[in-house]
Amino acid sequence: MQVLSFGSLNLDYVYQVDHFVKKGETLASTGLQVFCGGKGLNQSLALQKAGISVRHAGVIGPDGQILVEMLEDAGVDCSLVQHVTEPRSGSAIIQRDLQGDNCIILYGGANKAVDEALVDRVLNEFHSGDYLLVQNEISSLPYLVRRAHERGMYIVLNPSPINENLFAVDFSMIDLIILNEIEGKALTGCTGDVEELLKRLCQVFPRAEIVLTLGEDGSMYHGNEGTIRERACRVHHVVDTTAAGDTFTGYYLAERIHGRSVAEALRTASLAASLAVTRKGASASIPRWDEVQQLSLGLQENVSIQ
Repeated sequence: MQVLSFGSLNLDYVYQVDHFVKKGETLASTGLQVFCGGKGLNQSLALQKAGISVRHAGVIGPDGQILVEMLEDAGVDCSLVQHVTEPRSGSAIIQRDLQGDNCIILYGGANKAVDEALVDRVLNEFHSGDYLLVQNEISSLPYLVRRAHERGMYIVLNPSPINENLFAVDFSMIDLIILNEIEGKALTGCTGDVEELLKRLCQVFPRAEIVLTLGEDGSMYHGNEGTIRERACRVHHVVDTTAAGDTFTGYYLAERIHGRSVAEALRTASLAASLAVTRKGASASIPRWDEVQQLSLGLQENVSIQ
């Protein structure tokens, strides 16, 4: 069994600000840091740190070698990453405020150079029963999902960002969807409570297991094992929320591949994400497996996350 993460690779430019810039406002940043990021890269790294061997596919420009090197240093197989001379690699401008919240502007760059020929070349190395993890930061996503489904792969979708391209995907081919409440409402048009949202998601994704993250209200699962809720892990000092969702996605999927129950996977993913928000950066904030286990033991002894 192989795990393929076919997704974005970005250079993240993180600006520390007192508040998010408003229309017409010029705002001085109190700091600037550059990190490796992209939802695809982050989720590959989270999977790898959670003990799953990952092969990453995607496209980088002439400025993107550092992204490949970072993944390879973590043990991710990047032999399927394509290098192009133009455009430049994907990038993100991230504002991070004093509360650790963020807002993000994405530039697709080389992530939008994924074409059908590359999809076919990559998928030729995978077979029925292998896993495919995708987001919505690369081009040719509908074709990628269809071709992977035809090969019998288990398809996991994190539908972010939400835009018109996402709705070209055949959602009936998705086996597992992991998303937050805001994304769920954007996908379904639901304005009701969580129970109504879950019902609508089941209609949009008729054969998928659904994992919905709810911020301070924790997370929940609906699928073959029924409906399961997990409370959030309390964090006293949030530094940066940039990669929390990607960390949750990678760790949840890793736990399920390891054979853990849904409840165990939700809890471990929640713990991993709670650690991520206490650190700066995207990929740099994703914790190792041993750190998550140490936190789990600490919480059993009533030790809080600072």
